[in-house]
Amino acid sequence: MYGDEATVRKILTELGDTWAVVGLSNNRQRAAYGVAEVLQRFGKRVVPVHPKAEAVHGEQGYASLAEIPFDVDVVDVFVNGELAGPVADEAVAKGARAVWFQLGVVDEAAYGRTRAAGLEMVMDRCPAIEIPRLG
Repeated sequence: MYGDEATVRKILTELGDTWAVVGLSNNRQRAAYGVAEVLQRFGKRVVPVHPKAEAVHGEQGYASLAEIPFDVDVVDVFVNGELAGPVADEAVAKGARAVWFQLGVVDEAAYGRTRAAGLEMVMDRCPAIEIPRLG
């Protein structure tokens, strides 16, 4: 497992409330849409990152992490495993404090690079499942 309970708790409660959600669009059928709603209910600012750069859940969207004109605390990644590693590298370059790969997204090399850069990281878990457990 990539991300013990202490790391999950730290990312969700201590590292900041601005979450860039990579892969978030207005497609209500996609998991990212519902997860973003849950994050907002728990007080997180959700910033959509998607090639369409569309606004979602009342927040302006951006085509890439680099285009976001403010600091991001956590980068939540909803892209397939082949694309996830480069997104983690972009999160490091952006100055994020943590990276979260969603359920089914695993890239061990990206995990190693991200942790070596000093960021916290969780893979193959969902914050919408984890955050209510913190109760």
